[in-house]
Amino acid sequence: MNKPYSQASENNKEPIRQILAPYIKEGGILLEIGSGTGQHGEHITQHYPDLAWQTSDQTAYLDGINLWVADAQRDNFKAPLELEVSTAKWTHEKVDFLYSANTAHIMSWEEVEKFFEFVPNVLKEGGYFFLYGPFNYQGQFTSESNARFNDWLKEQAPHRAIRDFETVNKLACEQELELIADNPMPANNRLLVWRVSAK
Repeated sequence: MNKPYSQASENNKEPIRQILAPYIKEGGILLEIGSGTGQHGEHITQHYPDLAWQTSDQTAYLDGINLWVADAQRDNFKAPLELEVSTAKWTHEKVDFLYSANTAHIMSWEEVEKFFEFVPNVLKEGGYFFLYGPFNYQGQFTSESNARFNDWLKEQAPHRAIRDFETVNKLACEQELELIADNPMPANNRLLVWRVSAK
C-alpha cells in the first residue's frame, strides 16, 4: 500500500504551521480531528519536538495515516485513534490544542454541531481550538472559486457545504469558546482560533 497523498495538504501545510507556531512552540498535546492523510502532523512535528501530535480519523483512513507515522519514525507524531465526532466519548486526558482542517464542509451540519459539543470535553481550560477551511461571511462566498467548490461539494453529497462563519462562531460561543483570531490563508481559506474560556 502506498502512502495516501493530498496536494492540497502539501500546499497548505507550511502556511498553517506559521499560524500555529506562536501557540504550539512551547509544546503540549494536540489532537487532530480528521487527519486524512496525516501530512499536516508529519510536517509540523518536525519543527516542534515538544509537541505531541495525536492523529485521529474514521476507520477507513487509519491505515494510510499509519503509513505516514511509520515512515516518520518520530515519537511526537502519534499513531491514529479511531474517532467519529458524532458518537465520540473522550476517555483520555484533556489536551492543550484541538486542530481540524477541511472537515466542517464535509460533515453534515448535525455532525458540525456534535463536533463543537465535543470540544469542551477534550480541551483543557485555556486550550486552543484551530479550525481550517473555507467559510462564507454574512451568507456570501468570498470568491468565485469557493462558490464553484460549494457546487462540487453538493454534487458529491447534499449535506456538504461551505459553512457560514457567523453560524459556526455561534456554536463556539455556546460552548464558551472565545474567538481569538480569524486568519486569512491561501486559496481563499481561513484559520480560525478559539480559546476555552476560564471558568
